[in-house]
Amino acid sequence: MYAVIKTGGKQYRVAAGEKIKIEQIAAEVGQEIVLDQVLAVGNGSELKVGTPLVSGASVKATVVAHGKHDKVRIFKLRRRKHYQKHQGHRQQFTELQIDTIAA
Repeated sequence: MYAVIKTGGKQYRVAAGEKIKIEQIAAEVGQEIVLDQVLAVGNGSELKVGTPLVSGASVKATVVAHGKHDKVRIFKLRRRKHYQKHQGHRQQFTELQIDTIAA
């Protein structure tokens, strides 16, 4: 069984037992959270798609860790103008362990 959830402006396909990294959320490590924005639920060849959400569906997950992704380097250059700009960014994430999918 799998589900397509929406969190942090992105969509993720999840199944029970998987670990995923999502945009950082305000939750403590070890805390159980419920993701109720479920867009679709599938089981084998059967697929239930919501309009836009599947009513009564939810995904329970446990917060495993918080962290930062690898650094993304931004470099801007204007040729022959003596203009260079260096910038970096590290996006924060929350790692979740998917426990159960309730449809």
